[in-house]
Amino acid sequence: MSKFWLIFKQEYKRHVFRKRFLFAILSVPLFIGVIALVGLLSVWLQYNRQPAGYVDAYQVLSNPVPVPQKGSSSTLFPTVEFIAYPDEAAASTALNSGSIQGYFVLSADYLKNGSVTFVKSSKTGSNVEDDFSSFLSYNLLANSSKAVATRLSEGNNLIVRSADGSRELSPDNWMAILLPFAAGLLFFIAVNISGGYLLQAVVEEKENRTMEIIITSVSPTELMAGKILADLLIGLTQLAIWVFFVIIAVQFIPSLADMSGSASIDAASILLMVAIFLPAFIMVAAAMGAVGATASEAHEAQQIAGLFTLPLVIPFWFVTPIMLNPNGAIATFLSMFPLTAPISMPLRFVFTNVPVWQIAVTIAALCLLAVLAVWAAGKIFHLGMLRYGKRLSFRELFQKA
Repeated sequence: MSKFWLIFKQEYKRHVFRKRFLFAILSVPLFIGVIALVGLLSVWLQYNRQPAGYVDAYQVLSNPVPVPQKGSSSTLFPTVEFIAYPDEAAASTALNSGSIQGYFVLSADYLKNGSVTFVKSSKTGSNVEDDFSSFLSYNLLANSSKAVATRLSEGNNLIVRSADGSRELSPDNWMAILLPFAAGLLFFIAVNISGGYLLQAVVEEKENRTMEIIITSVSPTELMAGKILADLLIGLTQLAIWVFFVIIAVQFIPSLADMSGSASIDAASILLMVAIFLPAFIMVAAAMGAVGATASEAHEAQQIAGLFTLPLVIPFWFVTPIMLNPNGAIATFLSMFPLTAPISMPLRFVFTNVPVWQIAVTIAALCLLAVLAVWAAGKIFHLGMLRYGKRLSFRELFQKA
């Protein structure tokens, strides 16, 4: 057992303290940050803070007031100010002088057909039309109480509840839907990155004949178990660092802070994902280690390893059937099949009350397959470790196993 821990520590240090690990860790949040920055910049370039005018010659609105703003995002993207003009001539003069970005003209029969004419400049922001629509709606309800006007402007807070009362979805628990998607994506990325380390390490040690020395003092199963558990810890390290970046982002980005303030996370979903992700990670990592032992070079091993990682993304292709019919045949099969369960089961758990026996069978199957995968990886490694420059065929594998 002492040799197992030596292998475990050495394998962990070997990969974590390399520059490529740091690059892999930082590349994901940097990529997401760049995408978010590009999206924010795109919105910013289309946004125009300049006031806009409106002509209400037929007094459709009486004593109009600005729409109340709330949330920290209003600081970055405040609502456009609307200025009343007595006629189109005055509004046109203001537009030509650059005082406003455009003006709206309400027709005499606006209350019947909703006809509004918008005269704009070439620099009109994409936000002005939506802002004016909100401005109209809010002020047309001025005769109602402030609470009624605000509620109709903001819309409904719809809560969807299952017939048995076991599941409830609303804007306040949007995190319950987003979490399985985000966790599943991070799981897939972590498996590919850390599993790739294990696969490459096995192939390299096989090519440079290091294994011939190591195997004289430790059993193949013990060696592979140490490598696989180190690989698991590497994956957990990646996830922990990414979660840290998410927490930092929530603290320093106002819009995310507003969203997270109303979000709620179901503890049962967290426990389910942990119970499924851990054995699934070990199972896939062991399979990738076994692939490394059978292949003659890293490029070949990576191609074969795709057979084990590709099924992990299949649930994303069937998101709609899972959401609309979480107890259907497709959703049930994907949530119980070992290679698709890590993402399908947590996602299905959000939309329905999954039978306990199905969850238990899925977790038990993953745990059993994880143990068998580690054992099989040791056996396969033992068969392929001394085949320098040669690939271990499936026929030889089954004959000698």
